Amino acid sequence: MQQHWTIEELIDDWTLLPVSRACSAGSQGANRLGLAVMLKACQHEGRFPARTREVPSAAVAFVARQVGVEVTHFERYD
Repeated sequence: MQQHWTIEELIDDWTLLPVSRACSAGSQGANRLGLAVMLKACQHEGRFPARTREVPSAAVAFVARQVGVEVTHFERYD
């Protein structure tokens, strides 16, 4: 997976659509962030990442701001 992203690329590829927000809305903390990140990663790559560390930190931070969860919660997502 691409590791370095411009802000324009993050907006284009990692902005949550309403359906993605709805899927993660029932979860909290690490699960809410992890689910949202995994959905976007799958949309981008056509597969779910085998490990959370495959997902670039800039993308995780960008999604974290959208779902209102601290980025550090992603470390606990399993």
